[in-house]
Amino acid sequence: MSSHISRRLFFRQGATLGAGALLCQPSKLFPRPVATVTRSGTSQSGTTPFIVTSHSNDTGRAGVDAAWDILASGGSALDAVENAANIIEVDPEDTSVGYGGLPNERGVVQLDASIMDGKTYSAGSVAALENIKTPSSVARLVMERTDHVMLVGAGALEFAKSWGFQEENLLTEKSRERWLRWRETHSEQDDWGPPEHLKRPAEGGASSNRELDFTYGTVNVLAVDTSGNVAGITTTSGLSYKIPGRIGDSPIIGAGLYVDNTVGAAGATGRGEDVIKSCASYYIVMRMKDGRSPQQACEDALNMIAERYQAVGLDYLPGEKFVALNVEGAYGCAATSGQRPPRMTVRTQSGSSIYEGSIAFPSDG
Repeated sequence: MSSHISRRLFFRQGATLGAGALLCQPSKLFPRPVATVTRSGTSQSGTTPFIVTSHSNDTGRAGVDAAWDILASGGSALDAVENAANIIEVDPEDTSVGYGGLPNERGVVQLDASIMDGKTYSAGSVAALENIKTPSSVARLVMERTDHVMLVGAGALEFAKSWGFQEENLLTEKSRERWLRWRETHSEQDDWGPPEHLKRPAEGGASSNRELDFTYGTVNVLAVDTSGNVAGITTTSGLSYKIPGRIGDSPIIGAGLYVDNTVGAAGATGRGEDVIKSCASYYIVMRMKDGRSPQQACEDALNMIAERYQAVGLDYLPGEKFVALNVEGAYGCAATSGQRPPRMTVRTQSGSSIYEGSIAFPSDG
């Protein structure tokens, strides 16, 4: 087929994807519990096709289960990751992405997303996109229907509307209530002032109310299809209560997402500023290219970031979580710290399972 598909065909495909995403009701997509938990260091399936997501909740499982139908029928990794991401983006209970995502300090939800296709070495992204539930699908249009990689703000919205996306208020009552409660105390808990790693402990401390804590929620979806092609998506509502216009790592190729069809893919969640400075996803894929397993490569990236701060005399560990897979069917994830190992959902021909990764810097307590 010609690389320039017809406008009529593209609209028909786009309408089908959009309708499918919006008709997905996550509450109806959880017919069975996750079967197994696989831990870092244990054997993995080593088979393809397969798909993973950084989300380990019910919506994450629903996403990869729906995407599995695409992969199992010989469909593309690109279609699979978009389908899975859309299901998570439209879930109103998920405050990390899409509809219901936590807003910026003015109460406006601004979304970032990127997509990359290993088969064609193409990428697309959007940033600070408002009023569109599924930014990952807009990012795919940027990739396939322009010769650009990134569109931002008003330009990204105008582009989305030109392809038939409908503007909607992305704030749910849940996300609005959390923003209103945060606003009452934001004079002490905003993003103004020096970078987080240079703040005094009293300035950078967590709030006493966990409902008001800043979140770095993001979703990565990575897949390998039956042809061995790799694709990935990273989508987010960004740092909660951020300064309007702030862009994190998620829409930046090489930071929040990177795909190499001969190696694999990696995605990042967490404090985006540090992921940008370290080009973390690209680094992880290059470590895998050098022979490191996905699990080891994720751990390598966390150590690399820590070493950067140690080199300037700072004992600072930004909150990060990385996920990765390779074309041989192996996968891994790692986080900087936490009370329990980071988790991600994996879908193979054997069903859905939860994979527990590693904590790079466990607390002494």
